[in-house]
Amino acid sequence: MTHAPAFDAHTDAGGKNLGDLPEWDLTDLYPAPDSAEIKRDMDWLEAACADFAADYEGKLADLDAAGLLDAVKRYENIDIIAGRIMSYAGLRYYQITTDDERGKFMADCQDRMTTYTTPLVFYGLEFNRLDDAHLADLMDQNADLRRYKPVFDRMRAMKPHQLSDEMEKFLHDQSTVGAAAWNRLFDETMAGLTFDVDGEPLNLESTLNLLTDRDRAKREAASTALSQVFAANVKLFARVHNTLAKEKEIEDRWRKMPTPQYGRHLSNHVEPEVVEALRNAVVAAYPRLSHRYYALKAKWLGLDRMQTWDRNAPLPMDTDRIVNWEEAKGMVLDAYADFAPEMAELAKPFFTDGWIDAGVKPGKAPGAFAHPTVSTVHPYVMLNYLGKPRDVMTLAHELGHGVHQRLAAGQGELLSSTPLTLAETASVFGEMLTFRKLLDGAKTKQERKVLLAGKVEDMINTVVRQIAFYDFECKLHAARAKGELTPDDINALWMSVQAESLGPVFDFHAGYETFWTYVPHFVHSPFYVYAYAFGDGLVNALYAVYAEGDPDFKTKYFDMLKAGGSKHHTELLAPFGLDAADPAFWDKGLSMIEGFIDELEAMEDDA
Repeated sequence: MTHAPAFDAHTDAGGKNLGDLPEWDLTDLYPAPDSAEIKRDMDWLEAACADFAADYEGKLADLDAAGLLDAVKRYENIDIIAGRIMSYAGLRYYQITTDDERGKFMADCQDRMTTYTTPLVFYGLEFNRLDDAHLADLMDQNADLRRYKPVFDRMRAMKPHQLSDEMEKFLHDQSTVGAAAWNRLFDETMAGLTFDVDGEPLNLESTLNLLTDRDRAKREAASTALSQVFAANVKLFARVHNTLAKEKEIEDRWRKMPTPQYGRHLSNHVEPEVVEALRNAVVAAYPRLSHRYYALKAKWLGLDRMQTWDRNAPLPMDTDRIVNWEEAKGMVLDAYADFAPEMAELAKPFFTDGWIDAGVKPGKAPGAFAHPTVSTVHPYVMLNYLGKPRDVMTLAHELGHGVHQRLAAGQGELLSSTPLTLAETASVFGEMLTFRKLLDGAKTKQERKVLLAGKVEDMINTVVRQIAFYDFECKLHAARAKGELTPDDINALWMSVQAESLGPVFDFHAGYETFWTYVPHFVHSPFYVYAYAFGDGLVNALYAVYAEGDPDFKTKYFDMLKAGGSKHHTELLAPFGLDAADPAFWDKGLSMIEGFIDELEAMEDDA
C-alpha cells in the first residue's frame, strides 16, 4: 500500500458543495465478508499451502527447470489469493477503522493467513540454499524461469540474514501478536482520539486540516489541541515506539543486519550509499531550500518570527477557493491526457467504477493512499477530499500510483510490485504534470506566485520534511539500542531535527515536541519516509529530461512503469541518461526546487 507523505498532506475543511464524492465498490474483490467466495478462497488457500509444502519441502534442490518454474507459479497463485483476501479485509477496515466488526474480520483474516502460510516458510529458506551455479544453469535452460530472476535476486539478497527454518517459522507464526498488534493499537488509538478546538470536538484529520486555516488564531487553537491530546497519550505512543524499535533491534541482531535501516534498503533494492548520497544532498540544501522559502513566507505573512502553526498557513494572496469533485477530476484527467491520452484512459475507471473513496467520514483512516490489491484485480485509491487546491494535487498523486500499478500488473504478481523508491515515480510525475498545466494556465502574476509557492511547500514537505523524519528515525533506533526511551527522550530527538530542517525563522511552541506521536510511517514502515524524497528527486530529474525535449521520452516512461519490479533502478533510469548513484543526480532534482524559489524571490524584487 502506498501512502501520501505523513504529517504534511493536510487540507482545509472546505465548503459543503464538493459534489457527489465517490465511494469504493469492493465487489470486484468479494461480494461481502460472509460470502461463499471468501470461504471458497480461504479453503483453497489452506489446501494449496499444505499441498505446496508436501510437494516441495526438502525437494527444491532436486527440481529441474520446468519443475522449479511450476513451483514458482504455484507460489505466485497462492500470493494472489492471499493478497486478494487481505486487500478486501484491509480496505473495508480503513473505511471505518472504529467499526469493531470490520476490525475483527481483518484480524481474523490475518490470523488464518498466518496459520495457512506458515508451511510456506521453508520455500524462501530452501531456495536461498540452492547453489548459485545450479540456479544459473536452470535459468539458462528455461526463459520463463529466467523471467523471475529479479524476484530470485531480491530473495537471495536476504540469504546472509536468514535464520534457521524453525526460527523463521516461529517469527512468522508470532508476527500477529508482535508488530501487527502494536500497529493496530496505534491505528485504533489514533482513530479514536478527539481534539477540542474552541469547544468543538474534532477527529485527527479535521484538526490537522485547521493547520492550513486562514485564521491564525484557529491554527494556534488546533495546534494547542493537538499538543494537549498528544501529551495526554504520549506514554502510550512512547511504549509503542519503544516496543517496535526493540523488536526490530532484536530481529536485526539475529539476522546480522549491519544497521537498522539496512532491511529497508534491501526491500527497496537500493544501495545504502545511494540513500546516504540523497540524505546528504538534501541536508546540505536545507539553507538553500526550506530556510530561504520560509523566510519569504514569513515576509508574506507579515511576521518577524514564525510558529510551527504558520508553516502550512495559506498565503495572504491566495484565495479560499474550493474545487468541487468534477472540476478536480477534469483538471487531473486533462493534465494526464495532455501528456499522453492513454494515461488519462488508464485513470478514468477510478472515477467511474468505484475505485476511489473520496469523502471525509467518521472513523475513516486519515490521509490518502493507492492500494494495488493484486495483479488480477485493480488498485483502489483512498482520499479525504475537502476541496482545497492541494487536494487536487493529492488526487493527481494517488492516481499516478493507480496508473503505475495498472501498467505494472502485466508483469504478474511477483514481478509487478515496485520498490518504494520507484513506487513514487508515477505519483510525483502525475502531480508535476497537473501542476505544470495549472502554472501554464495562470492568468496573472499573482496566480503564478500562489501556484509556485504551493508547489515549493509541497516539495519541501516531500523532500526536506521526509529526510528530517528519516534522520529522526535513525536517531530513535540508535538511541533505543542503548536502552528504554522516556517520552522526554523521544521528544528531544524529534526537536533535534526540527530547527535544522525548518530554519532560523521558526519558534517552536511548547507541546510541539510531541508531534512525532501521530506519524504513521514510523510505526507501520520504519525508514519508509526517505522513499518520498527519493521519488521527488528522481521525478524532478526525469521531468528535466522531458522538458529538454527527448523525442522518445513518453515511450521510455511507459516502459519504465510497465517494468514494475522487474528491473533495478539503474536499468530503469539508464535510457534517460540518469544514475541515482551519482551524487550530482540529487542536486539536479533539488535545483528544480531552488529554481522555483529563485523565481519567487525575483517576484519580490520586482514588486
